[in-house]
Amino acid sequence: MKAVLFDLDGTLFDTAPDFVVVLNQLREQEKLPPLADTTIREVVSNGARAMVRLGFGVDEGELGYDELRQRLLDLYLAHLASHTVPFPGIELLLHQLAENQIAWGIVTNKPSAYTIPLMKAFTHLPTPGAIICPDDVTNRKPDPEPILLACRRIGCDPSEAIYVGDHERDIIAGRAAGMPTIACSYGYIDCEDDPENWNADHLVHNAGEIWPLLQQQYLKQG
Repeated sequence: MKAVLFDLDGTLFDTAPDFVVVLNQLREQEKLPPLADTTIREVVSNGARAMVRLGFGVDEGELGYDELRQRLLDLYLAHLASHTVPFPGIELLLHQLAENQIAWGIVTNKPSAYTIPLMKAFTHLPTPGAIICPDDVTNRKPDPEPILLACRRIGCDPSEAIYVGDHERDIIAGRAAGMPTIACSYGYIDCEDDPENWNADHLVHNAGEIWPLLQQQYLKQG
């Protein structure tokens, strides 16, 4: 194995605290009461559209949606690294990968306008070999295109990499790219969803389980 690729929100970083703040700020501006943290966390992986729908009952194409979405994103850009932290065990994992000459990368559906500034707040982490956002490709996850691009930029075959994510689309994309997959139950899982049903090769309940799993299953000859 030459590379480990990660989804961003809900897999590498706990970005939900910043989304909780900005969505409730926007609701306050609209004279609405705050939503519970846990309610917002469940939809973070589904992006701004899901948060606007949750916060205001307005969906894409409906009156007021575009304005609310843009205001939400503007607030987020101003606060995108205020409360975000790596999930417990992620920093150690990235250093373990670096110490063992295993590249790591990010494949996310978060646009680069937010991903790149966020990553600049975490320059103390080992440098990723690739950061692939939806504006880098024609088709976003669950299409395998962004994962395959990450492999090309890192310089490995898809069969030499593994993809880690907290949403079923991550697992679909990784499998379609021809690599093993790890589902993370610690991420932003909808209350009606179950990672055990995603057909991932492995399921972990915290990031600290990933390195022992890699050692046991994929680094036996390393």
